[in-house]
Amino acid sequence: RSGAVDPSVVLFIMEKENLTPQQMSDVLNKKSGMLGISGVSSDDRDIEKAIAAGNERAKLAWEMRTYEIVKYVGSFISALGGVDAIVFTAGIGENQPMVRSEVIKSLKYRGKVHGEEMEITTPESSVRAFVIPTNEELVIARDTKAIVDQL
Repeated sequence: RSGAVDPSVVLFIMEKENLTPQQMSDVLNKKSGMLGISGVSSDDRDIEKAIAAGNERAKLAWEMRTYEIVKYVGSFISALGGVDAIVFTAGIGENQPMVRSEVIKSLKYRGKVHGEEMEITTPESSVRAFVIPTNEELVIARDTKAIVDQL
């Protein structure tokens, strides 16, 4: 996905490129973000391989995305006046220790885990952080069943 984009930029691109709303949606949701910056893929596994192969655009995409996550987490902590815990879940949260590490590096966290539930903070940490795996397929199945049951 595109991340944060000024709405006037979207309209400018649509007018300049003569795009329909559906075409613009495709640009924002399928051709932007990690894929648009890296030129490789939107899949973290592909990005990691490209970084390992020396692809500077892939490295830039990784760094930009991580920076945006850090900004969002920091802004939420500030808006809330602090937090008791941070929970990492879903694809990035469960499987990207490097991203989690960047997000919480100043809070003295520990541990690199992949897809298993556990606390990743040290006893000295002022904020607790957790990895909690999701079961997206189960959620989709339950939502689908609920929709079908309503028919």
